[in-house]
Amino acid sequence: MAVVYGEVTIVVDEQDDLFYTRAALRAHRPGEGRITVQPTPASSGPAALAHDMLYALGKRLAPGPDSPDVWLDSVNAAWLAAAAWGIATGVRHVVVPRAHLLTIRRIGQLLAWRESTGAQLTLLWQTPPRGLPPALARVERRISGRGQFEALLAEPGPIPARPSFPPAVPTAGPAVVAAGQSPAPRPRETRAASLRPARPAHPCTGAMATAQLVQAAPAIEIASEGAAALTALAHPLIAGALSVLAFTRAGLGSLRFTRDLDITGDVCAIKLHGVGHRYCPLHAVPAWARPLLAGARAHHRLTAHPPGDGMFAPVMSAEARHLRAHAGRLSQLDLSVPVGALAP
Repeated sequence: MAVVYGEVTIVVDEQDDLFYTRAALRAHRPGEGRITVQPTPASSGPAALAHDMLYALGKRLAPGPDSPDVWLDSVNAAWLAAAAWGIATGVRHVVVPRAHLLTIRRIGQLLAWRESTGAQLTLLWQTPPRGLPPALARVERRISGRGQFEALLAEPGPIPARPSFPPAVPTAGPAVVAAGQSPAPRPRETRAASLRPARPAHPCTGAMATAQLVQAAPAIEIASEGAAALTALAHPLIAGALSVLAFTRAGLGSLRFTRDLDITGDVCAIKLHGVGHRYCPLHAVPAWARPLLAGARAHHRLTAHPPGDGMFAPVMSAEARHLRAHAGRLSQLDLSVPVGALAP
């Protein structure tokens, strides 16, 4: 029997039939937007279920007591990362076996994650339904039978099974006006913003406007092993920032000024900035890096920052120690970032 309300489905398997577990494991197809999250047994870590979600999304936390991923031990940070990756990679359906072993708190975390991502959530309750917590008690419809469960897993889900690359929300006023606006067109969008007396300088225009005037510089090629290592990084901002350094070979300081609106809606180009916007080149984003930058942008938007804020600002603080630590682990990419490199 399965009980469904909203986009949450509870499959009640009182006999703990192995069929349902096997079907759930076979349903794990990230490329189609459907993942199966297996909760780690008897894990007492506050963020353990979020880590299980990240693992199902193909992310791997760096091991060890001095891990650069230690900040993902925070419940909020870990679930925020999981939500960002879920949105960026187009996850539309999440299946969780043995959900009856989860605490009420972790069930609440799963429901909150679903609200953030819009994905469908299916929980396998493999014990009598007497222990259903209040959060799962309201039922709108019922289905039953193995065939119906398989049909449920085959449904397309509420969002498409492809990366979600929504365009940036435009800001009002000067933020969307070309820097140094004048009646005559300017030959290069990457020049410094013009200054007017007693008024702040207009911010540099974003990537969409720039792409209409200049051609993006081609991305630097990296080995597939290096791209795979970057793709497996658990934190969206770390993965996005290091991917930019890898395919542009730009200085770390240029990331300090990177905004949401500096990435095109299709994540095919990114604009970097120098001091005073004297040199702001547009770079093409390779296919392997687009989900990583989409994850960084989703993370930024989930924290309710406006498009004009620095997207990578959270990983640039404290001498970017988490960023530098991860860069040091990726020796094959030669992305070691000394403290002095933080200067623009």
